[in-house]
Amino acid sequence: MTSITVDLKAVEMGLPMCLVFTAHGYVAHVGRTLSKITDGRPGAKLADFLRILHPAVEMDTADILTHAGRRLKVELVGECNIPEGEERSSFRAVVAPLVDGGAFMNFWFGADPLGAIQRHRLTAQDFAAADPTVDLLFVLEANSLVLGEFEGLSKRLDMARAAAEEEAITDKLTGLRNRRAMDLHLDSLTRQTGAHFGLMHLDLDYFKSINDTLGHVAGDYVLEQVAGILREEVRRGDMVARVGGDEFMLIFEDCQDVDLLKGIAKRIIYRLEQPMIWQGETCRISGSIGITMSSFYDPPEAERLVADADEALYVSKRAGRGRPSVATPSQAA
Repeated sequence: MTSITVDLKAVEMGLPMCLVFTAHGYVAHVGRTLSKITDGRPGAKLADFLRILHPAVEMDTADILTHAGRRLKVELVGECNIPEGEERSSFRAVVAPLVDGGAFMNFWFGADPLGAIQRHRLTAQDFAAADPTVDLLFVLEANSLVLGEFEGLSKRLDMARAAAEEEAITDKLTGLRNRRAMDLHLDSLTRQTGAHFGLMHLDLDYFKSINDTLGHVAGDYVLEQVAGILREEVRRGDMVARVGGDEFMLIFEDCQDVDLLKGIAKRIIYRLEQPMIWQGETCRISGSIGITMSSFYDPPEAERLVADADEALYVSKRAGRGRPSVATPSQAA
């Protein structure tokens, strides 16, 4: 047999995961890709570099070469980047004798190439151009791009859905919740055992005259100012909803104190009666308020609460406007 001398760098172009070890069982050369995977270096004992799992062999060169040309199952003793508690990567290898008594071994990934490739951050440049692993990497990259697009699309759809849901329960002019949101929230509260809350129905007094004399743009301005006042007078977590042109509903959770709500209502009315200036024109309004409490009912029903708060509101209207009225226990019986 004719022997030839081959530059290992040339060999690595086609076999970057090669290993050369001596007749005495010492590592002589580690391929460029293999060197990224393991901390083993030339000069190390072969037994400290790798372990042949199948077939069972003694870790000396002579015994290993009895299996020349055979598919070997191998693990690298010094494999890098192994998370704690995780097994080493599985490799396959084939060994061939060299004329000086040493051996040449080439490796490839076993059953889970993707895990090992990702763990060691290998790219197409780490493999021979004709290695099918390169095709696998291109497929992975393509899949990653497609997955990224799907994830981005999914996020955009989620954001669009959330925006649509928010829009469906928000009053466009004031940014407050709308009637639908109020109905859903009130229905939810009445279904909760032991929930205590107060309901306040506000109707703006003298608002129609602003629309009639100054126009709807002025009216919209006043409604926006009213929304700001109501936001400032409730606690975080209480709901303020615009349920009609100049009507608002306020729901106060975890509240059993009707006197507290009467005080809040008087404060709201006081602030509403302060002059609002729009383009040099003075806008004057007030508010009539009806109040009821969930504790008046056993059990509370959403429709009845709304009806009684509405009735209390009209008690305020008939009494001269600009005041709060409370649905009495006899009304709520």
